[in-house]
Amino acid sequence: MRIKVLGCSGGVGPGLRTTSLLVGEHLLVDAGSGVCDLGLDAMVRLTDVLVTHSHLDHVLGLAFIADNRFRSAARPLRVHAGTATRGALCRHLFNWSLWPDFSELCCGAGPVIEFCDVEPGRALVIDGVTVTPFAVPHTVPALGFALADADGCFAFSGDTNGDDAMWTALDALPGLDALMIEIAFPDEARELGDASRHFTPARLGAELTKLHHRPQLLLSHHKPGLEAAIQAQCHAALAGWRYRHLKRGDVIFSERAGCSKI
Repeated sequence: MRIKVLGCSGGVGPGLRTTSLLVGEHLLVDAGSGVCDLGLDAMVRLTDVLVTHSHLDHVLGLAFIADNRFRSAARPLRVHAGTATRGALCRHLFNWSLWPDFSELCCGAGPVIEFCDVEPGRALVIDGVTVTPFAVPHTVPALGFALADADGCFAFSGDTNGDDAMWTALDALPGLDALMIEIAFPDEARELGDASRHFTPARLGAELTKLHHRPQLLLSHHKPGLEAAIQAQCHAALAGWRYRHLKRGDVIFSERAGCSKI
């Protein structure tokens, strides 16, 4: 399972892109500003997008992918999301006011975008990868996704600051080789993190005691300008865990021996 990090920042700036992961050539996990670095051919090759939640930094790229694919003969792009997230996208993005409704506009074999509802615990298979959604707490309805194939299991938490149900869902997986999880704020912003449902290093360290698996941690979603403080605090907060801070352009893959960088 080859995963390229198109974006993993909690904001934008020089060299920073918001959350999006390219799995193989056909599957995206979230569609933040990182997808805007993909070429037209790469956008047309996509078949499926998994959307964790409706916040702009995770979905804005959908608008431009749809616009570019409209001029191709590609099959409909399947956008997999929870029902609340789908509703938000239809009401507030693809609504003919902010952007055309590409689920109504047809090109090639059907509509440019086809929405597919997903539910926590109901697995689906995309391009040989088994995808299992799980619920996570955030300020809007949100999901994480576990992706598994013959090489191993990778999970992405999306935006969250964790709860017992999330860790129980992750522990229910047969194995977990790598967990991509966010830390948006340093510890001195704990109050803001709690209000916005984002992790700080200390909060993540405390919550990880509920996880029985011991995956490598892939840390993401640091707010611009706060990266150095977050990284420094992780030394103590995540002592005993294998972890690294992701950056745009990283290529990772999950295998039973762990998560590696190519």
